[in-house]
Amino acid sequence: MSMVLNAKPRVDNPVLEILHLKKYYPITAGLLKRTVGYVKAVDDVSLTIPIGKTLGLVGESGSGKTTLAHTVMRGLEPTGGMVIFHDQERGPLDVAHADPETLRHVRRNMQMVFQDPYASLNPRMTVLDIVGEPLEVNHIARGKAVQDRVAELLELVGLRPEYMRRFPHAFSGGQRQRIGVARALALNPRLVLADEPTSALDVSIQAQTLNLLKDLQARLNLSYLFISHDLGVVEHVSDIVAVMYVGRVVEIGSTRALYQKPQHPYTEALLSSIPRPDPTRKKRRIAIAGEIPDPANPPSGCYFHPRCPYAQPVCSRETPPLREIQPGQFAACHFSEALDLKGVNDI
Repeated sequence: MSMVLNAKPRVDNPVLEILHLKKYYPITAGLLKRTVGYVKAVDDVSLTIPIGKTLGLVGESGSGKTTLAHTVMRGLEPTGGMVIFHDQERGPLDVAHADPETLRHVRRNMQMVFQDPYASLNPRMTVLDIVGEPLEVNHIARGKAVQDRVAELLELVGLRPEYMRRFPHAFSGGQRQRIGVARALALNPRLVLADEPTSALDVSIQAQTLNLLKDLQARLNLSYLFISHDLGVVEHVSDIVAVMYVGRVVEIGSTRALYQKPQHPYTEALLSSIPRPDPTRKKRRIAIAGEIPDPANPPSGCYFHPRCPYAQPVCSRETPPLREIQPGQFAACHFSEALDLKGVNDI
């Protein structure tokens, strides 16, 4: 097996490439505020999103998923690495080092749907103002043209055009999230970063939102970076799944391969937590001891070794590289080949 550090699946036609991306927060102490350490929120992550596909990013709270998304969008300045957006007009553009004009151009093609539909919409703005703002800020439409485009977008996401004069408080959580999706689609982006878009919704509304996203992807040839801690949701929408732990990717592969035969113990434990609708079937839940480590003071070697039921002495000494275990399936574990890890249907 090839021992390639920070390897990732090869994609011939990507819309976005994340290369060795880092986001560190300095820890200061003393009167002079000297840097005494770093919180490594995103630590050397490499991912690729193909055109028209969905990359699902999963992991526990605190694993760095949302920080990664905001760093990709340059809402947070990266500490290191590159974010290459493959623009149809200008070719590959490095978002991480882009000047303001280039960044403005990229953001027209790369939009975000936020986690909380109650906090992400300005309560003092009407739906027309919220969804139409990107059009006016980017000098794409004015006046009647904005109203026509907002009406078109509301119909696209399953809302009535006459709702555009209402304020956010008049809508349910699911309807607010549809407004957020409409705002993200206003500029006809090629890539949408969806940061846990269903976590604040009840189960029935979650299904509607997921089906909406899949339908829009098919109709508009969208690519998604879909972030969630719910592996059941990710299985439903994703073509590729990446698993993050303490700022690092520990496994990545096609959804089917990863769910049927995980190659990392952390992935196996996450899969065992997915609820199944059959009450007659006994399910073996793999409990992970302890809590996710502090990214300011992570364990030595493999970050997961203090909680791993398969850990050996080498795990605390040496950091396992992300390497190809099966064709197209990568994992950062010393013993992936030796372990008989169970998939979602075997647990």
